[in-house]
Order: sequence, then structure tokens, then C-alpha cells
Amino acid sequence: MDSGYYAAMTGLLARTQALDTAAANLANAQTPGYRAEREHFRSVLLGPDALDSQLGRTVNNFGLLGGDRLSMAQGELQQTGNALDLAIEGEGFFEVQTKNGLRFTRDGSFHRTQGGLLVTAAGEPVLSTTGQQIPVPPGEVSVGANGALSVAGGTAATVGVFTFPTGTQLTPEGANRYVPPEGIRPVLSKDAAIHQGAIEAANENVIQGTLDLIVMQRQAEMMQKALTVFHTEFNKIATEDLPRV
Repeated sequence: MDSGYYAAMTGLLARTQALDTAAANLANAQTPGYRAEREHFRSVLLGPDALDSQLGRTVNNFGLLGGDRLSMAQGELQQTGNALDLAIEGEGFFEVQTKNGLRFTRDGSFHRTQGGLLVTAAGEPVLSTTGQQIPVPPGEVSVGANGALSVAGGTAATVGVFTFPTGTQLTPEGANRYVPPEGIRPVLSKDAAIHQGAIEAANENVIQGTLDLIVMQRQAEMMQKALTVFHTEFNKIATEDLPRV
């Protein structure tokens, strides 16, 4: 069978996955702290057959789509006026305690519970630099760039901003929660600054996201047409040429 058929099939699968990613990015373009996902490809020259490659075998692997990776680009900081809304500028994540365990987020839409704890919009406790829940006493709240939360001049706790070793691939959970690989421990970020009274928007531009979605749709359609051409050609060979053999 013509190897072009397999190439077109692999291309369609890759474009379908990219289309799903582009759609998810666009759907979450208004989600605070959302990290867009970008597709990546592995190089044929660095593939498993790189050292003892026969050109045809390497090229015909076809499966070049490496998957998706989170974009860690900075999102726009939007002022809210809420003293407990916090935005991270730089590298790092807030650590929150969820029912499924520790999770990490860039969404700083926080508030104070009746019991006096700093929590997310979903009611999940936000953790300090020491991994403890953060008390918020009554009074005017001030949060410094280093995360120190003070009320009436007294520091109650320091909001933790954590990062991971270079190359760590976090797994998305929901819209803006992320899970590190098992065994990977977070460390305090050294270059992050916290902005009080603001939240970070998604790092996905609506206009660019729309264009990406259109491009992926067109490319998927092209792969479908290519498959149709190969299918028609195979049918012709089966019905006209093979009987003559």
C-alpha cells in the first residue's frame, strides 16, 4: 500500500489532536490563571532510528507529534480592587489544598472565609511558604511583593509561590489546576512578585486563539481530502488493475 496513505492518516490524527487543543485554549481564554497548551513535535533526526536509520524506515515512522506542553508565558495582570485578589508576576504557582490533594494554580481569585482562612473561589485553602493554611484576621489586609500578608501592621503569614525544576511537565486538572509528576517536589520561587488587588488573565489571546482554531480546521480538512484521494486510487487499482493480473 502507498506510504502516502499512512502519512495522510498520521497527519489527520495530528491535526485532530491539535484542533482539540486549540479549541480548549480558546474556550478558556477568559479563565484566570489558565496556561495555554501548545503542540510540539519530535525530530525525525532525533528519533529511535537516528543512529542506524534507513531513510525510508525513519521517514515512514510518521508519528512525529510529540504531544502538548503548557505555555508558561506571562498573562496580563488585571486590576480588581479586591484586597485578597493576588496575581503572580514571574515564575511560580500558588499551592492549594483540594479534596484530591495538593494542586497548583495561577488563579489568585481569593477570599476570606467566615472562619478567617484565605481560600480560592472554590473554597480551597491557600497554603503558605511553610505549607500551612493562611489565617486572615479581621482588618485591612496588605500583601507585599514577597507574599507577606499583614493585617494592622502585623504579619499573619506569607503566601507561598512555588516552582519546579526546569523541564518539569505539569498535568492540567480542570481549567486552571496543575499537578506535578509523582516524586517531583516544588521549591519556593526566587523571582516571582505578587501584586495585590489583581488577578492574572489566561495567557491565551482570543484573536490568536481563533486564528489557530481556523488554521487547524483547514489543515484537518486537507488531510481528509488527501485520504479521499488515496482511497479512490486504491479502489481503482482493486477494481481495474488487479483483475488483469
